[in-house]
Amino acid sequence: MSTLTEAAVESAVRELTYAEAIREALAIAMEADERVFLFGEDVGVYGGAFGVSGDLVHRFGTERVIDTPISELGIAGAAVGAAITGMKPVLEIQFSDFVTLAMEQIVNQAAKIRFMFGGKAKVPMVVRLPGGSGTGAAAQHSQSLEAWFAHVPGLKVIQPSSPHDAKGMLLSAIDDPNPVLIFEHKLLYKTKGHVPEGDYRVPIGKAAVRREGRDLTIVGSSIMAVRTAAAAQKLAEEGIDAEVIDLRSLRPIDFDTIAASVRKTHRLMVVYEGVKTMGIGAEISAMIAESDAFDFLDAPIVRLGGAEVPLPYNPVLEKAAVPQEEDILAAARRLARGDA
Repeated sequence: MSTLTEAAVESAVRELTYAEAIREALAIAMEADERVFLFGEDVGVYGGAFGVSGDLVHRFGTERVIDTPISELGIAGAAVGAAITGMKPVLEIQFSDFVTLAMEQIVNQAAKIRFMFGGKAKVPMVVRLPGGSGTGAAAQHSQSLEAWFAHVPGLKVIQPSSPHDAKGMLLSAIDDPNPVLIFEHKLLYKTKGHVPEGDYRVPIGKAAVRREGRDLTIVGSSIMAVRTAAAAQKLAEEGIDAEVIDLRSLRPIDFDTIAASVRKTHRLMVVYEGVKTMGIGAEISAMIAESDAFDFLDAPIVRLGGAEVPLPYNPVLEKAAVPQEEDILAAARRLARGDA
């Protein structure tokens, strides 16, 4: 196993989709450790609701790639039980919205067991959660609920934005002795990127500076990190030099990287798809306000989050309900020019 940060080994890099990168990580982990298994609704013969597990059932058999009944609470409980008895389950919740049915097992059991047993018990389970808007799946299949779980001590919550990070962070999550929730944006599954061959890790809890800048800091994760990076390129053409931070991990959060950037640029905008109120942007804003980085701000912090509505089915309204690239551009221009 190698440990890679932002510099991949060029001689061993190929282009994969986000979904292919996840599948490759699962295969590597399952080949290396017979305790690792994948289960969830339609992950086996069907290959996953979004095609992520693909042919894994043919490679590893039905005892390690397991189709389950439609019972999120039951399969989450099975994952907790398997983890505390020495297995390394990777559970896929078909749509992240359905994790609401499994809250008791994840929040009251998985997150608490290690603490309640004085560190003598471990819960090395991974929950994969396809989520986010943009597919016309309407209010009950399109939410971004990651901030809920970032509020829970005992859980780790990550949001990879690239195929490279999706593979490396999933492998790190499977290694972790604690429960890790991976929120995978559905629009990212078909996106492509350079992915090293073989076994490597991307650390949980470390943000990535995707673009250095001097005029303002823009923080995002998952699909918003992608949209923010694209917006920053257009801002540069207008003479606005934005620093882009891909958060990658919500819990633990890499506050030091954000604070260091704010001290340099003196302006901060946080972009996230979840509902603006009580979202990850509120937490980051509060953390900056409570630190010495606050003294470096030359303008109020800007939060650009989802609208205060259930996500619409209508594609025009759905798009309007979450930040798009043009929204990021408009907000960044106002902040950089002192109009925020």
